Amino acid sequence: MIEQIEQVLQEALAAIDAADTPEALNAVRIQYLGKKGSIQALMTKMKDLPKEEKPAFGQKVNGLKTAVSEQLEARQAALKEAVQKTRMAAEAIDITLPGTKLEAGTTHPLIMIQQELESLFVGMGYKIAEGPEVEDDYYNFELANIPQDHPARDMQDTFYIDPRTLLRTHTTAMQMRELEKAKGGLPIKLICPGKVYRRDDDDATHSHQFMQCEGLVVGEHITLADLKGTLEYMANTMFGEGRKVRFRPSYFPFTEPSVEVDVSCPFCNGKGCSVCKGSGWIEILGAGMVHPHVLEMNGFDPEKCSGFAFGVGLERVAMLKYGIDDIRNFYMNDLRFLKMFDRFD
Repeated sequence: MIEQIEQVLQEALAAIDAADTPEALNAVRIQYLGKKGSIQALMTKMKDLPKEEKPAFGQKVNGLKTAVSEQLEARQAALKEAVQKTRMAAEAIDITLPGTKLEAGTTHPLIMIQQELESLFVGMGYKIAEGPEVEDDYYNFELANIPQDHPARDMQDTFYIDPRTLLRTHTTAMQMRELEKAKGGLPIKLICPGKVYRRDDDDATHSHQFMQCEGLVVGEHITLADLKGTLEYMANTMFGEGRKVRFRPSYFPFTEPSVEVDVSCPFCNGKGCSVCKGSGWIEILGAGMVHPHVLEMNGFDPEKCSGFAFGVGLERVAMLKYGIDDIRNFYMNDLRFLKMFDRFD
């Protein structure tokens, strides 16, 4: 019987050494330590032994079980270490190889202009307002003094989603929301940068989607002179010192009086060149004093307060500032074009 124990031990040790995978080792474990394994089979033979031989036999079988278990654990640890080394070798990185260069992007020129305007006006005490691009007719037109039958609606060919919902045609809608939210409280100083949409044929100077930044100031004793001073400061900051601003009479339904605003040409300093077509002036935005009816509809007393508003196209400013001759460049995702603005970041 002792010889059988020794034989099982030798067979088990050989099987453990031969197991080269965790799965094979587990099969050896079941073969020798399982409920129907070789060691358990030896234990069942104890009942056939004389009483005086049973303790010694049981001790020998337990010793066999311990030896096999220890050898299994040692082999399991060795296999685990081997697997880890194989995996590390497969995932090894050769630090002597040249690295992969990650291309860094650049800020889009329109975002650069937007950030510059935001910084300028926040420094003057304005807040930045936000609003939905899918807008209600009430805020986009009616509160801006453009009722359903107003001819000014023909000035803005609109993308309608349904009879009352549209893609906003100007960021004036954001101003109307802010006026409504203020509930007659003064003062109000804000800018509203964002995308707007109009049905238009895309060409070098027109796009069905573009960006605006509108400004609004409402308070006591606000005059056209305040508007001009604000726009002169903006022009000198955006286009360089020495810029002059002039007003030309115009019409917008939400301002009265309304003006087109020109800035002295930054390329020729007002002397006349191909950019300004020899006039010395470049049109950059529309503006005016907030229409009394707009104030009244939004809960303000036009006898006690007044305000001015202006709106500038970011593409227009970027094209003038960076010498870009085709508005479509902003939306083509051409890396060669965008890379040109690395130096402006």
